[in-house]
Amino acid sequence: MENFIVSARKYRPATFASVVGQKHITSTLKNAIERGQLAHAYLFCGPRGVGKTTCARIFAKAINCLHPEGAEACNDCESCRSFNENRSLNIHELDAASNNSVDDIRNLIEQVRILPQGGRYSVFIIDEVHMLSAAAFNAFLKTLEEPPAHAVFILATTEKHKILPTILSRCQIYDFNRIKVEDSVEYLKYIAGQEGVGYDEESLNLIAQKADGGMRDALSMFDKAVSFCGARLEYKSVAQTLNVLDYDTYFNVTDMLLGGDYLSALRLFDEVLAKGFSGQTFMAGLAQHMRDLLVARDAASVSLIELTGTLLERYRAQAGRCTIEFLFGAISLLTEADGRIRQSSNQRLLVELGLMKIAGLGQKKMTA
Repeated sequence: MENFIVSARKYRPATFASVVGQKHITSTLKNAIERGQLAHAYLFCGPRGVGKTTCARIFAKAINCLHPEGAEACNDCESCRSFNENRSLNIHELDAASNNSVDDIRNLIEQVRILPQGGRYSVFIIDEVHMLSAAAFNAFLKTLEEPPAHAVFILATTEKHKILPTILSRCQIYDFNRIKVEDSVEYLKYIAGQEGVGYDEESLNLIAQKADGGMRDALSMFDKAVSFCGARLEYKSVAQTLNVLDYDTYFNVTDMLLGGDYLSALRLFDEVLAKGFSGQTFMAGLAQHMRDLLVARDAASVSLIELTGTLLERYRAQAGRCTIEFLFGAISLLTEADGRIRQSSNQRLLVELGLMKIAGLGQKKMTA
């Protein structure tokens, strides 16, 4: 049986050009390499799974490449081969979550003094650097401020606010963005094509939205969906395996509420509860759906919906049937109910009451 490699590892970007959704970062790093303007310390910060450690590795590989092609590594020289084969002596990675003591930092400082072997720089990548103890940070300060000329530090963190100001002042800071849904969808399409997996647009949108800006999370969900669905991703099956409500649920209940048909809406909500979803989850999803319909009404604001393809057209079509008053009223009612649901002794009744009130708004629209 062939060893399976998860997509997050198999398709991990190996060049700046293949990094998804961080062009502002990769462009700056490439310019620094091409101009020879390398700092001695960098801080990469941002949400999980957006490419911080990946960019650190690509950067470390590129600055040690013996025959670079612009700012990209050649992949042919001894330095690149040793990096690709995980035997490079010039690139050191430390997980500060499990190596956060003063002794761990002292060991790292001892390594800093050693000259690079077969490359230009010794690169030290410290992941989750905010986990270092206060004493470890203090032990690290002097080395970080005045390292040897051959040493480059790349610190990565998801919680920049926990980093001491004295550390921040010694680093070039790069803030990584959440990856946009459309960027995630495009990369998932590429991977699906490489793996020979069929898909519909809604499936990939669902995965990208559920990942909430993290590419690693999106790839993990993609693998899970493929395991469940097989050679073709169908969005109802994907929604089932990711334990989220599919788009049809919200489109259908909105049509019911627009028509003032609260009885059908209550029956649909009962089906949602029977599938194991909570009233709070349903209500939060419906509030998001109403918000997306509101911004889909105007061409100037439609870009605020992080959706693509046929799904975006469905939002535009349903938004055209909704009045602004209906959407404002629905969002207001759902937001108010969301604030009360945690303290409610009867959450089901609270959601049902909200649905009936919104259906009342739909009846007013019909009689207006």
